[in-house]
Amino acid sequence: MNKVGFIGLGVMGQGMAANLLNKGFEVTVYNRTPGKADSLLALGAKELRTPAAVAESSDIVITMISNDAAIREVYWGENGVFAGARSGHILIDSSTISSTLAKELAAAAEAVGASFLDAPVTGSKPAAEGGTLVFMVGGSTEALAGAEAVLLAMGRKVIPMGPNGSGSIAKLAHNTIVGINVVALSEGMAIAASGGIDGSAFLELVQSGGAASKAAEMKGQKLLEGNFDVQFSLELMLKDLKLSSVLSDSLKVPTPLLEATKSQFQIGESLGLSGLDMSSVGQAYEQWIGRKFGGGKV
Repeated sequence: MNKVGFIGLGVMGQGMAANLLNKGFEVTVYNRTPGKADSLLALGAKELRTPAAVAESSDIVITMISNDAAIREVYWGENGVFAGARSGHILIDSSTISSTLAKELAAAAEAVGASFLDAPVTGSKPAAEGGTLVFMVGGSTEALAGAEAVLLAMGRKVIPMGPNGSGSIAKLAHNTIVGINVVALSEGMAIAASGGIDGSAFLELVQSGGAASKAAEMKGQKLLEGNFDVQFSLELMLKDLKLSSVLSDSLKVPTPLLEATKSQFQIGESLGLSGLDMSSVGQAYEQWIGRKFGGGKV
């Protein structure tokens, strides 16, 4: 199955589609906002005008889109994916969506004879560009076997999670931890900065001790430098935390840390930080303590 359709050419989708092209797959693309396919066209991609057209010309269709509402539009809207899907297709959504929607997509795909995988990823923009994403996959073993080569062209590992919906649940649980870790790092850096500790020295300590985390590795220097170029936006992390909150309520799981973290990201949203990297949530702490983590007053 060398014909791959890719829908959604945002921060993550650009790098993912480019890796498919570089690995020799025939890639057809579509993006709701025009003008984002130029770099991929230069690599050999073909751009079509509707999701249905992409589905008709592909064996595997991958979507990487921002939220549940946009997914519904792309799949069920006029000239959506389901209008072009056929028997034998494998449809893959790598967005972060609710497990309920993932199951709806799987049922709709089955109704037209296609298979569906919810296959969200861990790894932000650098991993998408470098082909080092990790896919957590919900769906049948047969569908996964048919799509694994495509997934591994964009990532370094594929982890089966169970039936449809399991990939989405795993992603929301995972991103709950990521969000908590970013807020925890910001809070620790706020304490250190308020106590007169040099930010670089403190970050070195964090990365060398029991507080070490992927958050410290990827976001610590961004917090020190005030560099909030987007790898994964605050807006998208808040969306994921809200979805996780709904999921945990449905599962009757108490999540006090999730709720506190969600509130902290909502504070970031209220400060106008939605379009920045999620690490910008640390700016709220800087305002509260009146100084920058990297030194100097706010």
